[in-house]
Amino acid sequence: MRLMPLGTVTFVIGLAPVNFASVEMPSRLIDRAVDQIAGLPGVGRRTALRLALHLLGRNEEDVRRFTEAIQDMKEGVLSCSTCGNLGEEEVCSICLDGRRDPSRIAIVEDLRDLLAIESTGHFKGRYHVLGGVISPMDGIGPADLRIESLLGRAGNPEVKEVIFALPTTMEGDTTAFYINKRLQGTEIEVTTLARGVAVGDELQYADELTLIRSLQQRLPYSVASNANNTGS
Repeated sequence: MRLMPLGTVTFVIGLAPVNFASVEMPSRLIDRAVDQIAGLPGVGRRTALRLALHLLGRNEEDVRRFTEAIQDMKEGVLSCSTCGNLGEEEVCSICLDGRRDPSRIAIVEDLRDLLAIESTGHFKGRYHVLGGVISPMDGIGPADLRIESLLGRAGNPEVKEVIFALPTTMEGDTTAFYINKRLQGTEIEVTTLARGVAVGDELQYADELTLIRSLQQRLPYSVASNANNTGS
């Protein structure tokens, strides 16, 4: 057994695993910090405790910059009034970029998927961030997403194509099916990414080459949807 110093904090390495959920913290302040950090997605109490102790060992200036960065982000980041992208202005830089093709709109679940497509450098159209996907199990319906604003954009004569760049999951397919039904009767071409993105995968984890090929080989949504239903 050995002791590892961390600033003014010391913890023990080499002991049996501890159930931190049932252990009383030596300080209510540490416990409060751990509770807040553990509220982040994918962070358990063990990791939250490790991060809290790490922050406790940092100097005051480092911690101040950290907390200020989080607070500034919360106060200064805005949702684009046009597409739902995040930025520091009411309209994001992509929507303001005159070099982007306004006739094509890629529909994505959230910012992570937008950034995944942008990282390829291949897509030159614009985006619409739904802010999620339809998921009855989670209580998320069409009214909870930015679908009505998408339909409003689709009513602009300059829009010729919408591209479903949604997760290849049941929720993603349900969302695409719903939006496609709402777009029926319009002259807009509705396409979806080719299934180079594996079924069940999150778009943000796809490699750049797969995303590029999926964009290049996109299909009319009606064709892709029929193929998926036949395959199932």
